[in-house]
Amino acid sequence: MKNIEDRNDVNILVNTFYAKIRKDELLGPIFNVHIPDEKWPEHLSKLTDFWETNLFGIAKFKGSPSRKHVNVDMNMDYSIEQTHFGKWLQLWFETIDELYEGDLARKAKDSARKMATGQFLTIWHNRPEEYKK
Repeated sequence: MKNIEDRNDVNILVNTFYAKIRKDELLGPIFNVHIPDEKWPEHLSKLTDFWETNLFGIAKFKGSPSRKHVNVDMNMDYSIEQTHFGKWLQLWFETIDELYEGDLARKAKDSARKMATGQFLTIWHNRPEEYKK
């Protein structure tokens, strides 16, 4: 096992993780409907920027993940649940544990845990009242 040391390591993590996401029976249909095949390379690059910024403090990522998640929830008839984020975290932790160890691996897990909670709350707060469960 090795530590996460640079962008290449982050890129390997992101690509390995999203290959699992795309095949997952719960999450795959959501991601695959919202990101066409030809857009995946661009999306993976942006996600690598996101995690490089998060883990190393290198300001590369620009965008609004919260807005994207709210739009996906709306497109899915407000059906995104905590279960989806739980599965996302499970696959993220599994992928990290298969590839890396050390402080940045732990930081990636801790950050993902906080993000999953924050994104779900943002989705929920932006739903029409009749869809809040």
